[in-house]
This record gives sequence, structure tokens and C-alpha cells, in this order.
Amino acid sequence: MATINSYETAGGKRYRVRYRTPDHRQTDKRGFRTKRDAEAFAASVEVKKLTGEFIPDSAGKITVAELAPAWLIRKEHSTAPSNYRMQESAWRVHVKPVWGHRRVADISVVDVEAWVAAMSKNSGATTVIRAHGVLSGILADAVKGRRLATNPARGIENLPKKISRRHVYLTADDVHRLAAEAGEHQALVYVLAFCGLRWGEAIALRVQDVEFLRRRLTVADNAVQLGVDHAVGQTKGKAVRSVPVPEFVLSHLSKLCADKGPADLVFSEDGAYLPRPKSTRGWFAGAVTRAKVQRITPHDLRHTAASLSVSAGVNVLALARMLGHKDPSVTLRVYADLFDTDLDAVAASLHTSYSQPGLPESVGKMWARSGQVADQQT
Repeated sequence: MATINSYETAGGKRYRVRYRTPDHRQTDKRGFRTKRDAEAFAASVEVKKLTGEFIPDSAGKITVAELAPAWLIRKEHSTAPSNYRMQESAWRVHVKPVWGHRRVADISVVDVEAWVAAMSKNSGATTVIRAHGVLSGILADAVKGRRLATNPARGIENLPKKISRRHVYLTADDVHRLAAEAGEHQALVYVLAFCGLRWGEAIALRVQDVEFLRRRLTVADNAVQLGVDHAVGQTKGKAVRSVPVPEFVLSHLSKLCADKGPADLVFSEDGAYLPRPKSTRGWFAGAVTRAKVQRITPHDLRHTAASLSVSAGVNVLALARMLGHKDPSVTLRVYADLFDTDLDAVAASLHTSYSQPGLPESVGKMWARSGQVADQQT
């Protein structure tokens, strides 16, 4: 049990609490102005020891910068190179300058919320969320290492929310015009727009991944551009998938694959991975301008593939498999706007199947007629 002793200081009487840690080392905490405060602290120590929540004061003296290297090393080995690069940059640019020197025990929820609020004034939601995630991850290590009782970065109230960008869908005619203006990249435009591959998945395709007889693409790799180099790893869903290919797209692919070996890249630049086109002056932006279609990015062609598939009657499960979504609910959530007409079809189908004979004319027509009468009266 803890013991309490008084001692004299220049400022008057103070109290010291002597107690043993769970590993039976004796320590103390001093400076309590009243015996009641000392007793309350002693009682809290005993409760934390019994519940397994005891953390010595010395454990929380470690700084965020001292904990960060181990966390970063673990992330480097467990995440995709592109993801790790963004996390490392967030640590270096946003987290370390503010929190690196701070002891983990001195960080409060209020401190973290103030930092997030200040950062949100000058940075976008994605940047703020990523930086907060890095700090929260490091502090989570402190909790696991029994240096903190709770993570002060978890559950804060003012973390911004990402705003989804409006999807841009091209029509099939738009895609054909765009492909015609893409020159040597015509086949790539068709693969992106009719097969729904991500850019990194498309440029990682090798000749052996094109199954001409089955009319399928085997999507196994993802090539992410990091500066001028590419890092090759698993797809975003971390699974190999088989994607159907329209026959007219295969005819374009066959021309590219004719003089290549099985391990050669289908789309390449001098045998190397094809770099992402520049946003305003690259071949893709030029093709968009010449084709006179909506202003889009290569990734928007993935959305177009979803739209064209839904229009062609593809069901949600098949579309999810094609796009590499592990759960069809993801497909429904991301492309909810594409399925609005399905709701109209449900109403029409229910009416056809279950309406009673002799009912008055369509309610919709009645409302339309009444609206026309009202317009004429006004």
C-alpha cells in the first residue's frame, strides 16, 4: 500500500506519496499541497494497479520523434510504396515540426484539435486527415507500449470530411472519338473506358495477361509512379481478378501484342512503364481537347466503364468483380447515381405485376395534367 509523508519547503508543508509499481519497484510522487490530494493520488494508483491500467510517469516522457521511426519502418513494410511515401511526407512536413519534440504524456485532446483546426485553414481535407492519421498511429504505439493510457488523437471532433468529386461519365460515342484522337494510345483508352482498370493496373499489364481466347484480362499488378520511377505491387484490392474484354478492344490489343514476348508490357515507353500523362500538356489532355469531350482525367474513364456497363445491363455483382471491389456495397455506394433508373423500374414492375384492374389512369399523368392546368391559369 502507498504511504504518505509530509515535508517542509520554502513555500510551506507539502506531501509525498511513496508506492510500489506493478513490477515491485519503489517510487514516489511529491509536491501535493494537501493531504487530501495526496490520498486521492494514492488511491488512484492502487486502483490502476488492480485494473492493469497503471502507467509510470517516466514512461510518458518519451517524445513523438523517438517513437516515430519504429512506426514508419512498420508502415514501410506493410503498405504500398505510394501509400508509405505519402505517410512519410506527412510526418516530415506536418507532424514532426509540431509534435516531434513533445512528450507523449503532455499531449491532450484539446492540443490535437487545435492543431487540426489550424492546419485545416491552409490545407485540404485529405492532407489534414493523412497528417492526423500519422500522429494518431504513433500515439497508438505509445498506448500499446504502455506509455499512455489513452490515445489523445483518437475520436477528436473537428476532423474534416472528404468531399467526393462529381463523377464524369462519357458516352460510348465520346469514348470512340477520344480513342481516335489518342493516336498510339488508342488501345489504352479503350481498356480504361470499357474494362474499368485503374491507370496503374493498365500500364502493368503484360502480354501474358491478355487471354484472347477467353476474352479476359488478368489483373494482378499495379504500377504506381513515384517521381520518375515506378513501384510495382499488388492491386488496390490485393487480389488477382479476371476482367472481361469486348472483342473490338481485343482487336486493338492484338496489334500491340503481335511482336512482343509473353513477359513484355502491353503499354510501354521504350520497354519501360508508361508515365502518367501531364495534366495540361500531355497526350491525354490533347486528345480530350481534339475530341471535344468533357474535361476528364484518365481515372474518369474508370467511371465511364461503370456507367457503360450499367447501361448495358450488367448486374452489380459482376460490375464489382470487374472493378475489383471486394464488396458490391462499395460499388453501390460509389456509383449510386447510376442506379437511379433501377428504382423507376422497380415502381413500374410493381405496378405491372400487382395493380388491380379498373383503376383510374396513371397518377403521374393526373399530376402532369393538373400541373398543366395550373400553368394555364397562372
